[in-house]
Amino acid sequence: MASEEDLKTEIERLRAENEALKKPTRGQMSLKVSEKGGLSVYGLGRFPVTLYKEQWIRLLAMSDESATSSATTTAL
Repeated sequence: MASEEDLKTEIERLRAENEALKKPTRGQMSLKVSEKGGLSVYGLGRFPVTLYKEQWIRLLAMSDESATSSATTTAL
């Protein structure tokens, strides 16, 4: 059976690991919902991008059109 000291050491290790996992690393994207209902995307650039539900719907509706334009431009 593990000693009390071993258990304390393991708890501290797990707490440190948990804290490290909470912090996104550079280049990693993360999402956060604000109190007002906006969804912020962190990691795209220097500042977060925050859009509300209606804005996300409009943006996602344009995604197919954008992908087609991008593919056409790349082919040229």
